[in-house]
Amino acid sequence: MSSMIYQLWQAQQDFQFPFRMFAESAGRVLKEMEPVAAAMPLAAPFIRRTSAALDFVANARTTHTRPGYDFTTVRVGNREVEVTEEPVLETPFGTLLRFAKDTSVQQPRVLVVAPMSGHFSTLLRGTVEVLLPDHDVYITDWTNARDVPVSAGEFGFDDFTAHVIRFLEVLGPGSHVVAVCQPVPATLAAVSVMSEDRNRATPATMTLMAGPVDTRISPTQVNELAQSKPIEWFERNLIDKVPMRYAGAGREVYPGAVQLQAFMSMNLQRHVRAHRNQFANIVAGNTEAQAAHRRFYDEYFAVMDLPAEYFIQTVKRIFQDHDLPRGELTYRGRPVRPEAIRRTALLAVEGERDDICAIGQTMAALDLCPNIPLAKRQYHLQTGVGHYGVFAGKRWANEVYPKVRAMIEANS
Repeated sequence: MSSMIYQLWQAQQDFQFPFRMFAESAGRVLKEMEPVAAAMPLAAPFIRRTSAALDFVANARTTHTRPGYDFTTVRVGNREVEVTEEPVLETPFGTLLRFAKDTSVQQPRVLVVAPMSGHFSTLLRGTVEVLLPDHDVYITDWTNARDVPVSAGEFGFDDFTAHVIRFLEVLGPGSHVVAVCQPVPATLAAVSVMSEDRNRATPATMTLMAGPVDTRISPTQVNELAQSKPIEWFERNLIDKVPMRYAGAGREVYPGAVQLQAFMSMNLQRHVRAHRNQFANIVAGNTEAQAAHRRFYDEYFAVMDLPAEYFIQTVKRIFQDHDLPRGELTYRGRPVRPEAIRRTALLAVEGERDDICAIGQTMAALDLCPNIPLAKRQYHLQTGVGHYGVFAGKRWANEVYPKVRAMIEANS
């Protein structure tokens, strides 16, 4: 049974649309008046504050438009080379996207498995940006479920796992996989199945970053919420059908806007502070700080809907029943056996201040894979970072990435 959450959200967006358009137009007029305002000391503060208020109204929205990755060139060795986005394999629910570089240099092939968690895969742009100079990078570019026709069928946890397997098979033998956050359990399941099947495309290394392998360890607010309600509550209150105006009309989804609200509520004070600072930056004319704020929130407020099956099965299998650490996880009806992994090197990475995936939850993967030689099982705890700092920002680039690169180099 679906709720009315999507319809109510859509009605709110439609109602606010003309007000946002007016604010955007009025804001442009005030910007054009800034040179005049500079010569009017008494009027200038009022004009800037009004401009700041209009900016907030114009940008108080979520979108379902995927931001661009926007890679044009990257330095390989001592020269800049062109980067082109190349769809390698497409399914209704996702694309294997390669960031192809105009160079003859052979580099290790790396699949970045992005979360399907309410944001587009472009959320990992910073992850890819750091990997790109040294690696031939591919990413799972997931499709907004709102745009997938019902005729394409369902998409559950096993389908996600199957996509990881298929994409790794396209990359071929000797490739590497990096999974970030939510897809860590599915990626571990995929490599387990491939290892047991002696699949030639089983990756040489697997990096698992800030993902919920065993959420019984130091439960976070996210974990406690999943445990606080029966799965029927999630089905009844968080699942709705896509409205008729979209290609996926009638498909049951977990709306990305709901996930965004949940994320924001966890760090509400930080978001309020960021927007207060943005107001001050607009009034002060600090254009660099304004641009940085907009870049972050344009990405953060771009949401994608999740297939209902995938969301519900993930909550049930990973967060409620703990199937993976209990040895009860299955793939297409067969047991998932992480102990079958023998040749794939494993690196687990966690953040000291992660309030979404606590310390120990990803590290649990090391114990689930006892047949990987000890020398190939590594762990890195990144100090001073929260969840996003594990895979984005300066600490990722300067402290986490060197560990990832070293493991890939040692096993290529």
